[in-house]
Amino acid sequence: MKPTSRTSHSPRLSLYAAGLLLALTSASAAADDAGTGPFGVTASAAATARSARVGALFAADRRDRLRGGHFCTASVVHSAHRDLIVTAAHCLNGRPDDLVFVPGYRDGEAPYGVWKVGRRFLSERWKERRDEDGDVAFAVVEDRGGEGVEDVVGGERFATDTATGGTAVTVTAYLNSRESPVSCTNRPRPQSRTQQRIACPGFSGGSSGSPWVDGDGAVVGVLGGHDGGGSTADVSYSVVLGAEAAELFQEAERDSASN
Repeated sequence: MKPTSRTSHSPRLSLYAAGLLLALTSASAAADDAGTGPFGVTASAAATARSARVGALFAADRRDRLRGGHFCTASVVHSAHRDLIVTAAHCLNGRPDDLVFVPGYRDGEAPYGVWKVGRRFLSERWKERRDEDGDVAFAVVEDRGGEGVEDVVGGERFATDTATGGTAVTVTAYLNSRESPVSCTNRPRPQSRTQQRIACPGFSGGSSGSPWVDGDGAVVGVLGGHDGGGSTADVSYSVVLGAEAAELFQEAERDSASN
């Protein structure tokens, strides 16, 4: 795991990412979830119904002063009880018990509310030996006024056993150096039998946990895994989502529905 590059502030990488993003024009945001826009370009993510499903994680004591307090990315996935988010296991492991999730976070504001993170689900592979092939986790987000977070922003399908690189994916992330999300579309490539990689520039601290969403609106990767998501800002990794990830999702969904 490389927390200096993905989960906490790295001055060198943050300055690089900031300079890169400033050099891009808003037209670069043409890269869309269907993979028809320019590949390998990182730009500010437009505020859309789909990007609202991606949010930032904060310690709970930051709920009234969000600006500058986020540390990882997470996203809402469709579930029976409409209350699950997915992120990287290293984003939840060792973190304070009290966390909040802010979908669609922008510039210190929470347009869809601040949601308390409840029970967490990490694989035995990760809990026992911090195995990079288990770097995926789910968490229950507590209801607000009888509504689940998915009722408010919707959720993407969590898909396993998909072919790496079968389609392009869009990765949306909250970098520690910025107060609004960025996104990049490209085609993943195999890194190994259990890991996949994607070339997107400037994905530095805070990008861990970012969803890889294909053209069908399915999460087919979660930024993390090899080297904690990557030892450089230009190449990112994800576990290949297979049977173990499917079982972990099912465990989280069953537990959520029973409470």
